Amino acid sequence: MSVSTTGVASAQSTVPGYTEGAQIMRVEVTGGQIDTIGGVIYSQIKSQRAIRQLRMTLLVPRNDDLKPAIVYFPGGGFTSADYEKYSEMRTALAKAGYIVAAAEYRVVPDKFPALVQDGKAAVRYLREHAEEYGIDPARIGVIGDSAGGYVAQMVGTTNGEREFDQGVFLDKSSDVQAAVSLYGISDLRSIGEGFPEDVQKVHQSLAVTEALLLNGPAFGRFVGASVTSTPEKALAASSIGHVKGKKPPFLIMHGTADTLVSPMQSAHLYEALKAGNNFVEYVLVEGAGHGDLPWYQAPVIDRVVGWFRQHLGAPIKGKAKPARTNANL
Repeated sequence: MSVSTTGVASAQSTVPGYTEGAQIMRVEVTGGQIDTIGGVIYSQIKSQRAIRQLRMTLLVPRNDDLKPAIVYFPGGGFTSADYEKYSEMRTALAKAGYIVAAAEYRVVPDKFPALVQDGKAAVRYLREHAEEYGIDPARIGVIGDSAGGYVAQMVGTTNGEREFDQGVFLDKSSDVQAAVSLYGISDLRSIGEGFPEDVQKVHQSLAVTEALLLNGPAFGRFVGASVTSTPEKALAASSIGHVKGKKPPFLIMHGTADTLVSPMQSAHLYEALKAGNNFVEYVLVEGAGHGDLPWYQAPVIDRVVGWFRQHLGAPIKGKAKPARTNANL
Protein backbone atom coordinates (compact mmCIF):
# COMPACT_ATOMS: atom_id res chain seq x y z
CA MET A 1 0.00 0.00 0.00
CA SER A 2 1.45 3.36 -0.96
CA VAL A 3 1.39 6.40 1.38
CA SER A 4 0.92 9.85 -0.03
CA THR A 5 3.43 12.50 1.14
CA THR A 6 1.99 15.30 -0.91
CA GLY A 7 0.31 16.92 2.09
CA VAL A 8 3.49 16.72 4.17
CA ALA A 9 5.63 18.27 1.48
CA SER A 10 3.07 20.98 0.95
CA ALA A 11 3.06 21.84 4.67
CA GLN A 12 6.86 21.92 4.85
CA SER A 13 7.07 24.24 1.89
CA THR A 14 5.29 26.91 3.92
CA VAL A 15 7.93 26.89 6.67
CA PRO A 16 10.27 29.90 6.32
CA GLY A 17 13.70 28.78 5.20
CA TYR A 18 12.59 25.30 4.20
CA THR A 19 14.30 23.56 1.37
CA GLU A 20 14.29 19.94 0.27
CA GLY A 21 16.27 17.82 2.71
CA ALA A 22 15.94 20.23 5.65
CA GLN A 23 14.99 18.71 9.00
CA ILE A 24 12.42 20.42 11.20
CA MET A 25 12.73 20.30 14.97
CA ARG A 26 9.96 21.41 17.30
CA VAL A 27 11.09 22.50 20.77
CA GLU A 28 8.78 22.87 23.74
CA VAL A 29 9.94 25.62 26.13
CA THR A 30 10.05 24.08 29.59
CA GLY A 31 12.82 26.10 31.27
CA GLY A 32 14.12 29.62 31.52
CA GLN A 33 17.47 31.26 30.95
CA ILE A 34 20.15 31.64 33.62
CA ASP A 35 22.72 34.41 33.43
CA THR A 36 26.20 33.99 34.92
CA ILE A 37 27.73 37.15 36.38
CA GLY A 38 31.36 36.59 37.33
CA GLY A 39 34.00 38.70 38.98
CA VAL A 40 31.62 40.48 41.33
CA ILE A 41 33.55 42.24 44.11
CA TYR A 42 31.50 41.87 47.24
CA SER A 43 34.08 42.99 49.80
CA GLN A 44 37.39 44.84 49.91
CA ILE A 45 39.78 44.09 52.76
CA LYS A 46 42.13 46.96 53.43
CA SER A 47 45.47 46.57 55.16
CA GLN A 48 48.33 49.00 55.64
CA ARG A 49 49.89 48.30 52.25
CA ALA A 50 47.25 46.54 50.18
CA ILE A 51 43.60 46.07 49.32
CA ARG A 52 42.30 42.54 48.78
CA GLN A 53 39.14 42.12 46.74
CA LEU A 54 36.86 39.18 47.49
CA ARG A 55 34.82 37.85 44.59
CA MET A 56 31.62 35.99 43.98
CA THR A 57 29.96 34.52 40.90
CA LEU A 58 26.20 34.85 40.55
CA LEU A 59 23.74 32.60 38.76
CA VAL A 60 20.66 34.72 38.07
CA PRO A 61 17.47 33.35 36.49
CA ARG A 62 16.44 35.85 33.82
CA ASN A 63 12.88 36.82 34.75
CA ASP A 64 10.97 39.39 36.78
CA ASP A 65 10.30 37.09 39.72
CA LEU A 66 11.20 38.12 43.25
CA LYS A 67 13.73 35.44 44.04
CA PRO A 68 15.21 34.01 47.24
CA ALA A 69 19.01 33.96 47.22
CA ILE A 70 21.48 31.32 48.39
CA VAL A 71 25.18 31.86 49.11
CA TYR A 72 27.48 28.90 48.47
CA PHE A 73 30.75 28.68 50.41
CA PRO A 74 33.27 26.16 49.02
CA GLY A 75 35.32 23.69 51.01
CA GLY A 76 39.09 23.63 50.90
CA GLY A 77 40.46 22.61 54.27
CA PHE A 78 40.72 26.24 55.43
CA THR A 79 43.57 26.69 52.90
CA SER A 80 41.67 27.39 49.67
CA ALA A 81 38.28 28.76 48.62
CA ASP A 82 37.78 27.81 44.98
CA TYR A 83 34.30 29.26 44.85
CA GLU A 84 33.25 28.29 41.31
CA LYS A 85 33.17 24.54 41.99
CA TYR A 86 30.13 22.35 42.79
CA SER A 87 28.43 23.62 39.64
CA GLU A 88 26.01 20.68 39.76
CA MET A 89 24.44 21.88 43.00
CA ARG A 90 24.57 25.57 42.12
CA THR A 91 23.00 25.03 38.71
CA ALA A 92 20.19 22.90 40.16
CA LEU A 93 19.37 25.62 42.68
CA ALA A 94 19.38 28.27 39.92
CA LYS A 95 17.11 26.13 37.74
CA ALA A 96 14.73 25.96 40.72
CA GLY A 97 14.48 29.74 40.54
CA TYR A 98 17.03 30.85 43.15
CA ILE A 99 19.78 33.38 42.74
CA VAL A 100 22.95 31.54 43.70
CA ALA A 101 26.06 33.44 44.78
CA ALA A 102 29.26 31.41 45.05
CA ALA A 103 31.61 33.36 47.31
CA GLU A 104 35.29 33.07 48.11
CA TYR A 105 36.51 33.88 51.60
CA ARG A 106 39.82 34.38 53.38
CA VAL A 107 41.69 31.24 54.39
CA VAL A 108 44.91 30.36 56.24
CA PRO A 109 47.21 32.20 56.90
CA ASP A 110 44.33 34.61 57.64
CA LYS A 111 42.97 33.79 61.07
CA PHE A 112 39.51 33.43 62.53
CA PRO A 113 37.20 35.36 62.44
CA ALA A 114 38.18 36.56 58.93
CA LEU A 115 36.26 33.85 57.06
CA VAL A 116 33.11 34.35 59.16
CA GLN A 117 33.29 38.10 58.58
CA ASP A 118 33.52 37.37 54.86
CA GLY A 119 30.52 35.05 54.94
CA LYS A 120 28.41 37.71 56.60
CA ALA A 121 29.71 40.38 54.21
CA ALA A 122 28.50 38.26 51.28
CA VAL A 123 25.00 38.14 52.74
CA ARG A 124 24.97 41.89 53.37
CA TYR A 125 26.13 42.52 49.80
CA LEU A 126 23.15 40.63 48.41
CA ARG A 127 20.75 42.62 50.58
CA GLU A 128 22.37 45.90 49.56
CA HIS A 129 21.93 44.99 45.87
CA ALA A 130 18.67 43.08 46.17
CA GLU A 131 16.77 45.40 43.82
CA GLU A 132 19.41 45.15 41.07
CA TYR A 133 19.41 41.36 41.11
CA GLY A 134 15.72 40.76 41.85
CA ILE A 135 16.42 39.28 45.29
CA ASP A 136 13.87 39.03 48.06
CA PRO A 137 15.99 40.38 50.96
CA ALA A 138 13.76 38.63 53.48
CA ARG A 139 14.74 35.20 52.11
CA ILE A 140 18.45 34.45 51.99
CA GLY A 141 20.04 31.08 52.74
CA VAL A 142 23.55 29.66 52.90
CA ILE A 143 25.12 26.35 51.93
CA GLY A 144 28.65 25.04 52.20
CA ASP A 145 30.64 21.83 52.06
CA SER A 146 33.47 20.85 54.46
CA ALA A 147 35.24 24.08 55.50
CA GLY A 148 32.54 25.89 53.55
CA GLY A 149 30.04 24.02 55.68
CA TYR A 150 31.85 25.48 58.69
CA VAL A 151 31.31 28.97 57.25
CA ALA A 152 27.63 28.27 56.49
CA GLN A 153 27.14 26.92 60.02
CA MET A 154 28.82 29.93 61.60
CA VAL A 155 26.81 32.39 59.53
CA GLY A 156 23.60 30.60 60.52
CA THR A 157 24.28 30.08 64.21
CA THR A 158 25.48 33.67 64.72
CA ASN A 159 22.24 35.24 63.52
CA GLY A 160 21.77 38.37 65.61
CA GLU A 161 25.40 38.55 66.74
CA ARG A 162 26.95 41.75 65.45
CA GLU A 163 30.59 41.16 66.38
CA PHE A 164 31.31 39.45 63.05
CA ASP A 165 29.80 42.24 60.94
CA GLN A 166 32.76 44.20 59.62
CA GLY A 167 33.24 46.27 56.49
CA VAL A 168 30.54 47.93 54.38
CA PHE A 169 26.74 47.81 54.14
CA LEU A 170 26.52 47.55 57.92
CA ASP A 171 22.99 48.94 57.82
CA LYS A 172 21.97 45.61 56.24
CA SER A 173 21.41 42.45 58.27
CA SER A 174 23.68 39.44 57.82
CA ASP A 175 21.05 37.09 59.28
CA VAL A 176 19.95 34.19 57.11
CA GLN A 177 16.67 32.32 56.91
CA ALA A 178 18.01 28.83 56.14
CA ALA A 179 21.35 27.00 56.35
CA VAL A 180 22.65 23.79 54.80
CA SER A 181 25.90 22.10 55.84
CA LEU A 182 27.40 19.22 53.87
CA TYR A 183 30.02 17.27 55.87
CA GLY A 184 30.86 20.51 57.67
CA ILE A 185 32.97 21.27 60.72
CA SER A 186 31.04 22.25 63.83
CA ASP A 187 33.71 21.94 66.53
CA LEU A 188 37.36 22.79 65.87
CA ARG A 189 38.34 20.87 69.00
CA SER A 190 37.28 17.45 67.74
CA ILE A 191 37.39 17.20 63.94
CA GLY A 192 38.95 13.73 64.17
CA GLU A 193 36.63 12.34 66.85
CA GLY A 194 36.38 8.56 66.63
CA PHE A 195 39.19 8.27 64.07
CA PRO A 196 42.36 6.15 64.55
CA GLU A 197 45.07 7.37 66.94
CA ASP A 198 47.42 8.51 64.17
CA VAL A 199 44.69 10.79 62.81
CA GLN A 200 44.02 12.12 66.30
CA LYS A 201 47.69 13.09 66.57
CA VAL A 202 47.44 15.11 63.35
CA HIS A 203 44.62 17.17 64.84
CA GLN A 204 46.72 17.78 67.97
CA SER A 205 49.50 19.26 65.87
CA LEU A 206 50.49 22.93 65.98
CA ALA A 207 50.60 22.85 62.18
CA VAL A 208 47.17 21.34 61.39
CA THR A 209 45.01 23.76 59.46
CA GLU A 210 42.44 24.35 62.19
CA ALA A 211 45.26 25.31 64.57
CA LEU A 212 46.64 27.75 62.00
CA LEU A 213 43.15 29.15 61.48
CA LEU A 214 42.71 29.67 65.20
CA ASN A 215 46.18 30.71 66.35
CA GLY A 216 48.24 31.49 63.25
CA PRO A 217 51.61 30.04 62.21
CA ALA A 218 54.76 30.05 64.30
CA PHE A 219 56.58 33.35 63.77
CA GLY A 220 59.11 35.38 65.67
CA ARG A 221 58.85 34.41 69.33
CA PHE A 222 55.51 32.62 68.85
CA VAL A 223 56.12 28.87 68.53
CA GLY A 224 52.57 28.09 67.50
CA ALA A 225 49.69 26.61 69.45
CA SER A 226 47.39 23.64 69.10
CA VAL A 227 43.63 23.86 69.09
CA THR A 228 43.43 21.92 72.35
CA SER A 229 45.76 24.38 74.08
CA THR A 230 43.09 27.08 73.76
CA PRO A 231 39.80 25.16 74.12
CA GLU A 232 37.65 28.17 75.08
CA LYS A 233 38.95 30.10 72.08
CA ALA A 234 38.26 27.09 69.85
CA LEU A 235 34.71 26.77 71.17
CA ALA A 236 34.01 30.45 70.47
CA ALA A 237 35.28 29.88 66.91
CA SER A 238 32.93 26.92 66.35
CA SER A 239 29.24 26.81 65.56
CA ILE A 240 28.71 24.46 68.51
CA GLY A 241 29.65 27.45 70.67
CA HIS A 242 26.83 29.57 69.24
CA VAL A 243 23.78 27.34 69.60
CA LYS A 244 21.97 29.27 72.32
CA GLY A 245 18.85 31.13 71.22
CA LYS A 246 16.66 30.82 68.16
CA LYS A 247 18.40 29.67 64.98
CA PRO A 248 17.28 29.45 61.35
CA PRO A 249 16.21 26.05 59.96
CA PHE A 250 19.19 23.76 59.37
CA LEU A 251 19.77 20.81 57.06
CA ILE A 252 22.88 18.85 58.06
CA MET A 253 24.22 16.07 55.83
CA HIS A 254 27.26 13.86 56.34
CA GLY A 255 28.70 10.73 54.75
CA THR A 256 29.00 7.59 56.84
CA ALA A 257 32.38 6.79 55.20
CA ASP A 258 33.94 10.23 55.77
CA THR A 259 37.56 9.81 56.91
CA LEU A 260 38.53 13.52 56.93
CA VAL A 261 35.82 15.17 59.02
CA SER A 262 34.21 12.97 61.65
CA PRO A 263 30.47 12.41 61.14
CA MET A 264 30.20 13.12 64.87
CA GLN A 265 30.74 16.78 63.99
CA SER A 266 27.34 16.82 62.33
CA ALA A 267 25.74 14.60 64.97
CA HIS A 268 26.75 16.96 67.78
CA LEU A 269 25.48 20.06 65.97
CA TYR A 270 22.20 18.32 65.21
CA GLU A 271 21.76 17.31 68.86
CA ALA A 272 22.57 20.83 70.09
CA LEU A 273 20.18 22.56 67.68
CA LYS A 274 17.45 20.04 68.43
CA ALA A 275 17.93 20.54 72.18
CA GLY A 276 17.32 24.26 71.62
CA ASN A 277 13.96 23.50 69.95
CA ASN A 278 15.22 24.64 66.56
CA PHE A 279 14.06 23.09 63.30
CA VAL A 280 16.87 20.83 62.10
CA GLU A 281 17.11 17.79 59.85
CA TYR A 282 20.07 15.43 59.87
CA VAL A 283 20.75 13.11 56.92
CA LEU A 284 23.49 10.49 56.85
CA VAL A 285 24.45 9.53 53.30
CA GLU A 286 25.29 5.85 53.46
CA GLY A 287 28.72 4.99 52.06
CA ALA A 288 29.57 8.57 51.08
CA GLY A 289 33.03 9.87 51.86
CA HIS A 290 34.29 13.43 51.98
CA GLY A 291 33.30 15.32 48.84
CA ASP A 292 33.29 12.22 46.66
CA LEU A 293 30.88 11.35 43.85
CA PRO A 294 27.76 10.50 45.91
CA TRP A 295 27.50 14.21 46.75
CA TYR A 296 27.09 15.04 43.06
CA GLN A 297 24.19 12.66 42.45
CA ALA A 298 20.54 13.58 41.96
CA PRO A 299 19.18 12.23 45.29
CA VAL A 300 21.50 14.49 47.31
CA ILE A 301 21.03 17.53 45.08
CA ASP A 302 17.27 17.07 44.89
CA ARG A 303 17.08 16.77 48.68
CA VAL A 304 18.89 20.09 49.10
CA VAL A 305 16.82 21.87 46.44
CA GLY A 306 13.58 20.57 47.93
CA TRP A 307 14.66 21.59 51.43
CA PHE A 308 15.39 25.16 50.34
CA ARG A 309 12.05 25.24 48.55
CA GLN A 310 10.37 24.23 51.81
CA HIS A 311 12.15 26.78 54.00
CA LEU A 312 12.87 29.73 51.68
CA GLY A 313 9.81 29.27 49.50
CA ALA A 314 9.46 29.68 45.76
CA PRO A 315 10.09 32.81 43.69
CA ILE A 316 7.14 35.20 43.57
CA LYS A 317 6.04 35.67 39.98
CA GLY A 318 6.37 39.14 38.50
CA LYS A 319 7.13 40.90 41.78
CA ALA A 320 10.71 42.05 41.21
CA LYS A 321 11.34 45.69 40.43
CA PRO A 322 12.94 46.33 37.02
CA ALA A 323 16.69 46.35 37.32
CA ARG A 324 18.42 49.68 36.81
CA THR A 325 20.62 49.48 33.71
CA ASN A 326 23.20 51.78 35.30
CA ALA A 327 23.25 49.99 38.63
CA ASN A 328 26.54 50.30 40.50
CA LEU A 329 27.23 46.67 41.36
